[in-house]
Amino acid sequence: MTPVLKAKIIDVCNTKIAQKGTNVGLSFYAFFKNKNDNSELLMEAATWWIQTHQLDHFEKAVKIKELVKNL
Repeated sequence: MTPVLKAKIIDVCNTKIAQKGTNVGLSFYAFFKNKNDNSELLMEAATWWIQTHQLDHFEKAVKIKELVKNL
């Protein structure tokens, strides 16, 4: 995982947890704007989420944050 994507995921998870608490769930789409402006980064996130870790569509932000931090 690139450092850019890693930082983005951790930042989004921290923001969502601060806003909605530790039970908040998110999908890998949460790391991107509604407009696909960086398809390579989106595919990297999708591959990591779906193929590498076989995660469900929605997962707890705290779980995702820990997975990324431990890379």
